[in-house]
Amino acid sequence: MAQKINKLSAVLENYLETIAALIKEKKVARICDIAKALGVKSPSVNVAINLLGENGLVTHEKYGYVDLTLKGVKVANKIQRKHDILFQFLNGLLFIDENTAAKEACEIEHSVSGETVRRLEKLHELLRKRFFAKKEDMDNLRDYLISVKEK
Repeated sequence: MAQKINKLSAVLENYLETIAALIKEKKVARICDIAKALGVKSPSVNVAINLLGENGLVTHEKYGYVDLTLKGVKVANKIQRKHDILFQFLNGLLFIDENTAAKEACEIEHSVSGETVRRLEKLHELLRKRFFAKKEDMDNLRDYLISVKEK
């Protein structure tokens, strides 16, 4: 019996993102490549792929490639867009280093709503255009943020 999911867990979202990234990079996604990318065992990937398949997000023939359905592509793109916006906010406005910003964007994207991310994106746009339009303004902001120490 198919298990329908109303909201994907962070783990399943990561599977979709990984599948999309593998397809983009290698043109195909295989169970072993997904497992390697996520640092998990193949049986775990199979369980996740079955759940994603039951929910119309992926297709997978036994011993074949994993592919995203149209619905899966839309969901993966939405997740990736959230990630990109959060990364840009963390790295481009708060000057968090790239590795940390990428890791934290990945963690945050699963716990905030699309509306929150949309507002962060708009805030980022506003600040860049209105308050930090000049390079020296951004340099001053970066210097200030870097000088602030944890208490």
